Amino acid sequence: MECEGEVQAQSLGDEKGECKLLSMPSALLGRVWPAERVVMGLRVGRQLRRDLLGHGASIQLVSYVEPDFSADQDFRRDFSRLPPHLMVTLKLKKREGFASKIAPGIQSLLGVLGECKGLAHLDLSRQAIGDWGASELAGVLGECKALAHLNLGGNKIGSEGIQTLGGMLGGCRALTHLNLDGNKIGSEGMRIVAGQIQMCKALAHLSLRDTSMGDEGVGNLAEALGDCEVLAHLNLGANAIGAEGVGSLAGVLGKCMSLAHLNLGANKIQFGGMRILARVLGECKALAHLDVSWNGLRAEGVGSLAGVMSQCKTLTCLDLRENFMGVEGA
Repeated sequence: MECEGEVQAQSLGDEKGECKLLSMPSALLGRVWPAERVVMGLRVGRQLRRDLLGHGASIQLVSYVEPDFSADQDFRRDFSRLPPHLMVTLKLKKREGFASKIAPGIQSLLGVLGECKGLAHLDLSRQAIGDWGASELAGVLGECKALAHLNLGGNKIGSEGIQTLGGMLGGCRALTHLNLDGNKIGSEGMRIVAGQIQMCKALAHLSLRDTSMGDEGVGNLAEALGDCEVLAHLNLGANAIGAEGVGSLAGVLGKCMSLAHLNLGANKIQFGGMRILARVLGECKALAHLDVSWNGLRAEGVGSLAGVMSQCKTLTCLDLRENFMGVEGA
């Protein structure tokens, strides 16, 4: 169910048993929230407060203010009492401007995350947690056994932070979605990430756009991709990947039998890389979406791709924007 506008409390008992609360204040869940600030109305807020702790509902918490969970003892107590089967989504508002220091609210939040055994979706994107925050988060990830979605995009996490965080990712065995976009992980950091995602057998969506991996980094990552049997979505855009990196990737694409979406946009593939990629595209039996936009492709590069299109039976979307193929390539 969706709790918006004039929602009736009895709709908690729908067939999905799901309640998504789309806009709520910070000290939520256990208490569960100050009824006078709930947009859906006082009566419904009180009803939900009584019912949620006793039902296997799904909560989506979106906090639009800086929470300070460390100072809220009632919240900490009730947070730890949430039933293990209660699936929780926690998403904080994106912080504009990338503050130089980690927000106090995020710091206190990391201290209680491990108490939420049903945490399934954690979105901390653009929170400027940096290497320190990544290290602190690593300390609680092992307790989040139900975690399926983890978004840490745009957090200024560098090699130091990824060494600690990456060392814990393999323990998140339920993980299906991982987003590390916009963090300067680098080639060596990518080796650490690769070693951990090999143990995430449920991983279906991996986004590593703009992570400074380069050819060496994608080579390190490629070693693990062959073990990701259910991987369906892979985003490696904006990573300065050239022909060498494409060659490493091409060696394992045929093993990714579930891969449906491959984003290689804004790299440096050019003719040499496209010629290598074209040779293996026919082995990608599930590929439906291929993005090679902004890759300096000219007519000869597009020509090598055109020669294998007849083998790509499942391909429905081919993105060639902002290349230099001209009339001849078209």
